[in-house]
Amino acid sequence: MLLKIFLYPFAVLYDGITRFRNHLYDIGHTSSFEFETFVISIGNLSMGGTGKTPMAEYLIRLLTDSKNVATLSRGYGRRTKGLRFASPHDSAATLGDEPFQFYLKFKEKINVTVAEDRAFAIPHILHEYPETEIILMDDAYQHRSVRPQLSILLTDYANPFYNDCVLPAGRLREPRSGAKRADVLVVTKCPPNLDEATRNRITTEAQKYAPGKPVFFSAIKYAAPIPFGKSVELMKQVILVSGIAKAETLVAYVEANFTLIKHFYFTDHHSYTQNDLTKILEVQKKAGAEVCLVTTEKDMTKLIDAQFKDAISSAPWYYLPMESYFLKDGQKFDDFISDSIVNSRLAVRN
Repeated sequence: MLLKIFLYPFAVLYDGITRFRNHLYDIGHTSSFEFETFVISIGNLSMGGTGKTPMAEYLIRLLTDSKNVATLSRGYGRRTKGLRFASPHDSAATLGDEPFQFYLKFKEKINVTVAEDRAFAIPHILHEYPETEIILMDDAYQHRSVRPQLSILLTDYANPFYNDCVLPAGRLREPRSGAKRADVLVVTKCPPNLDEATRNRITTEAQKYAPGKPVFFSAIKYAAPIPFGKSVELMKQVILVSGIAKAETLVAYVEANFTLIKHFYFTDHHSYTQNDLTKILEVQKKAGAEVCLVTTEKDMTKLIDAQFKDAISSAPWYYLPMESYFLKDGQKFDDFISDSIVNSRLAVRN
């Protein structure tokens, strides 16, 4: 509490800067581009940990059966710059961990692109892949140089935006009022048994900042661990390795299904080193052959890098695939997305 009081003046300054920036876009003083191709923005008001990647993957699964889809991400943490189209020669180092995860998982169904400047990238995507019908912009809520036809705002159940404040006193990238730009809100990482009274309360609080906008509730589920290291049967005792923004849901799942020996917790988008792997393997060897190493799908994309080949192949590594699902009204969410696309096309024709 004392730290928040100390940081409050800086938060007021940051709040003013972000409000002024948004005002310039709102009045048209700063240019914002809209494209005929349907663009969906997935993002949040806070700093990471709201489940953007599993929500993007949910939309990919929803849309790719009937539409040609491309994803566009900044490529946070990559060692390259500028516009880049994903290819078999890429890795997490060249694309960023999350775009590379999209590529590994859906390369037969989508085109993956990374670029810091989304407005610059979209015409190039349409030139390179003219069949593209929908572009999913990942983590783009504050990237206002592009006006999406549909904006999805995510907020974490454990720390909803309406209870938070702007940086540095809180975790918000912009004021709560920014929620009004969203077309739909999704409360993520909810407990599976979330009751209707709690859903109604959260909806009421969220709609104070996004009047009339629909609010949906999603949760995370993990699939069976998948091996990517030494071929050994998955044991009950595990060492967890993660480099994600909020690991509480992950840890809770692992503790409920395994005996957790140790958790190597790194910061979000952590770039692994040989020293990291050496320390992890030392602990695993001391723990015994019956102990396996478990990590996230996002971390796996970096650990399969060629530089770690020996460290990975010599130990029993597994990763946990995860997916978003809706607690209730999932069909209504799907219909909302489909209707938005249809209505946008009708508006263009008229």
